[in-house]
Amino acid sequence: MVVTVLAWLAAPQVHRLRPVVDQLRQGDLPAIGLPAPPPAARPPAARGGGGRAARAVALALAQRGKPYQWGAEGPGGFDCSGLTWAAWRAAGVAIPRTVAGQLAGLPRVRGRLQLGDLVVYRSDGPSRRHVAMVVGGGRMVEALRRGVPVRVTGLRGGWLGAVRPGAAR
Repeated sequence: MVVTVLAWLAAPQVHRLRPVVDQLRQGDLPAIGLPAPPPAARPPAARGGGGRAARAVALALAQRGKPYQWGAEGPGGFDCSGLTWAAWRAAGVAIPRTVAGQLAGLPRVRGRLQLGDLVVYRSDGPSRRHVAMVVGGGRMVEALRRGVPVRVTGLRGGWLGAVRPGAAR
């Protein structure tokens, strides 16, 4: 199923995702804390927001099943903003580390949600906010709370706001 989702979400970038797909088939999930190559080293198609969003989503999806851990940025566990921060960082886009920073510091979504957008909800957790990443098809990937591993679930209504990493303000 993961291979199907990745292929559907990133068809134009599938050649770049091949190593991730191979690792998933072998059950060897990649760590996402590696720095991205400098922009000049990436092919031109990878510099656009769509390619980076597909890479961020693929890397976030590859973390499914890893434990929630408050304050964690991977690779062994994540909190909600640690997951979104690490996925976008690995895709070559620097974003704020915390939910509050992401909501305040990134361009707001105007119109429909797109692949890689971050959706912020109210929460009972320590920061009182929760962030998840849109993966397409009305679904999102999230690190919700202790005891719930990183997972894909349907988008919930009632969000406070949505932001788009990599977009111009």
